[in-house]
Amino acid sequence: MVAAIEESLGTLAFLIYLAAAVAALIYLRARHNFLNRLVFILSGLGLIAHTAALGARWLSAGHWPFASLYEFVTLFVWALVGATVWISLRWRLTIITGFTLPLAVGLLGVAGVLSSDPRPLAPALQSIWLQLHVATAVLAYSAFAISFALAVMYLLSERVAGCSADTRLPSPAVLDRYTYSTVAFGFAFQTLLLITGAIWAEEAWGAWWSWDPKETWALVTWFIYALYLHARKARGWHGRRAAWLNIAGFAALLFTLLGVSLLLPGLHAY
Repeated sequence: MVAAIEESLGTLAFLIYLAAAVAALIYLRARHNFLNRLVFILSGLGLIAHTAALGARWLSAGHWPFASLYEFVTLFVWALVGATVWISLRWRLTIITGFTLPLAVGLLGVAGVLSSDPRPLAPALQSIWLQLHVATAVLAYSAFAISFALAVMYLLSERVAGCSADTRLPSPAVLDRYTYSTVAFGFAFQTLLLITGAIWAEEAWGAWWSWDPKETWALVTWFIYALYLHARKARGWHGRRAAWLNIAGFAALLFTLLGVSLLLPGLHAY
């Protein structure tokens, strides 16, 4: 019964997010106040349905949803949409929804083809350090997804800078500053992700680091974003080079999350 409710709520959330993404993409071309309000209303309704679906999942599985790749991706999307709404309001940057909501819909589409059967927690997963590990991953990944959207927006805004015919995007300088802020936030939690993961690994497997494919690619992702921050501060990298490096970091993140899990199985369940 609870599983059926979760499935219905999850499907409803996906459809609402899809409608919100379509409205956000139209808003990129036609910035009407009605579309602006519609995107926020739909995003809020989607978050409500998504939160209820995650709650039903919690009741069905007996633990908060983090024990499988399917559960983590849905949790990641929930955080991404929530961060999108907050960023839109905090920075008055509604236009970012046209970049983050399609990404959220795409990730939910990927989750839809993964195994979604609830599973009990194995003894190795019953650790507060794993829960902290997943929580920091959700925060880091959602921040990096926002920074990816901002980097893409930067590259587009740079192309139309000085063109009076298109003033929909914020200035490149503003987007560059916002991108840096979100990368710095995400990098702090990516660092905590590695630390909490090492502590949990020692507790579960008796070793702080095993060069498991997931561990290795998480470290690669960390190094790319560390290079971004270092190049910006020490080398004065701004603008296009920094944006492309940020995009490379997000590509590494997606490979860490999905590619490694599906192509390079190791000690991690996902």
